Parts: sequence; C-alpha cells; structure tokens
Amino acid sequence: MSEKFNVTAMPVGVVGLGLMGSSIVAALLISGHPVKAVAPVAADAENARERISNQLHKCVTAGLIHSSDEFEGNLTISRDYEVLKPCQVVIECVIEKRDIKSQVYKKITSVVDRDCIIGTNTSAIPISELQNHIDFPERFLGIHFAEPAFMTRFLEITCGKLTEETFANRIFKLAHEWGKEPTLLKKDIRGFITNRLMYAMYREIFYLIENGTATREDLDKAFRYDAGSWMTLMGIFRRMDYMGLKDFDAILKSIFPKLSNAASVPDIMQTLVQEGARGIHNDNGLYPYDPGEGRQWDEAFTRFNKDIHHLAANYSEENVKEQLKS
Repeated sequence: MSEKFNVTAMPVGVVGLGLMGSSIVAALLISGHPVKAVAPVAADAENARERISNQLHKCVTAGLIHSSDEFEGNLTISRDYEVLKPCQVVIECVIEKRDIKSQVYKKITSVVDRDCIIGTNTSAIPISELQNHIDFPERFLGIHFAEPAFMTRFLEITCGKLTEETFANRIFKLAHEWGKEPTLLKKDIRGFITNRLMYAMYREIFYLIENGTATREDLDKAFRYDAGSWMTLMGIFRRMDYMGLKDFDAILKSIFPKLSNAASVPDIMQTLVQEGARGIHNDNGLYPYDPGEGRQWDEAFTRFNKDIHHLAANYSEENVKEQLKS
C-alpha cells in the first residue's frame, strides 16, 4: 500500500529566501503545506513576503490556484530557527558555500526532531560531502528544484553515500503531492542528472562558437526549434525509440570522437564574469540587451512557464498511457 500524506498537516521548512528559496516556498504553499521559512540574510527577510506574494499571484494567473489569500496565511517568515521545530522536512537553499551551509545545518538540527528529513537544493556541491556536516546524515539528501519551482514539473532527488533509501523514497512519494514528476538518483555523482547533461551541452556549444562553426544565434535556433519541439513530450531515450534506433550505432561511432573534451572554462565566459555580466539581471550577457530588455525576457519566461506547465501536464507519461487505453 502506497504511503499517504496529509500535506495540510505537514509543516515544511525552507531556509534561505533568495530567488530560488522563495520560489520553493510558493511551490510548497500551493501544494497545501504550512511553510515555516527562515531568512538568514536580513535583506531577504525584508523582501521575502512581497516576493512570495508576487509568485503566488503568478500561480493565480496560471490557473494553478484560485486565490493567493489562503496560501499566504499558511506562511510564517522568521530569522529565528526555532520556527522550524514542528517541521517534518526542511529544505536548505542558502548560498553555495560549504562553511555557510555547515553553520545552517547545525542550527537546523539543534531545533528539529531527529526524525526530520533535511534536504538541500544545491546544484553544485556533492550530497556526500555535505552529509559530513550533519548529525544524522542518513536523513540528509538532495532535493533540487528548477526555477520557477512553483511552475515546473521537475524535481531531482539525490542520495548521498549515507542516505537511507527509505527517506529518499518518502520524498519521492511526497513530490507527487507537489505536482512534480521526480527523478531519484541513488548514486551521488558530480552535477547530479540535469546539470551533468546540461553542462555537456554547454561545453559543446561554446566549442562550436569558439572554432567559428556557427553563431550563438544559429546555435540557439537549432536547440529551440529541434530539441525544444519534442523534449517536454519524449525525453532523450524515448526520442531515440521514436527515431527507430537502427542508424544510431553508425551515427554515434562517427560523432562521438568529434565532440569537445575541453576541461577549461571558455574564454567568452571568463571575460563576461570578469566584467560583472549577469545576463538579463543587468542587461549584460552573451547577447546584447537594450535597457530594460532583460525584464521583458523575464516576463516572457513567466508566460512561457504557464503554457508549458499545462502542456506538460496534458502529455505526461501517465496521460499518454491512459489515452492509449481509451
């Protein structure tokens, strides 16, 4: 018999209320959880409620909820870790620095019960390394959302070397209550699943720019209008099945040796970082932006996420199989 959760009676904690942390709070709120949020940084504490309120309004616009009022009432924001005491799950979303995370874990474990599951939203630090900084590592794992957390169906759960599978399975089942289609990575590999795949793509695309093969505009078009037209429905392996498989043996033998194996950061990226470029956040990135154009892309992304959320739900694996039965 599958485990059932009464999310309305299950407080979940979130520590760190920057862009990603507040987005996760919104995702948990619309799933029905009371959320106890800790803002370790004073600036985040000042702006967090307004930011989360704006995210909930986006959920209303997207048709995910009818009104934000009841959900905002389930949110507690504090700088005091004591607010986490009743939580059965706590998700850490602070800056990607081990020493800071270590301090946060000590503060979390000093107030929660020993049966509380602690997750980290890290996308860069191995789970097995972070487990060394926590008193009950068997209950520690990666719970990695994609931005915006309240709109995307993605969730990546990663076990460290000391994670007991029981707790990973518990989060995996709970994630379905959050409207996610979660992945469960039982082996802690660098980059986890999604980042590992994306960084392989980043390396190849920079390689093609730097050797003059194609412009960034054409590379982006190729990705948007080929892979972008089928990925949400199929994923990679089902796409290969759809294509028929018979030519892949010859194709892979031919193409794999030609791909980049570069181990250094591309010169283009090093220069941009040194210049303080932050993409659409300061209108300075891989593309040129007119003043305020970055905000337009942010707004377009919000509208796109609304559309893709509903499209992905209509064509989920479960729905496709149901359509075959009917």
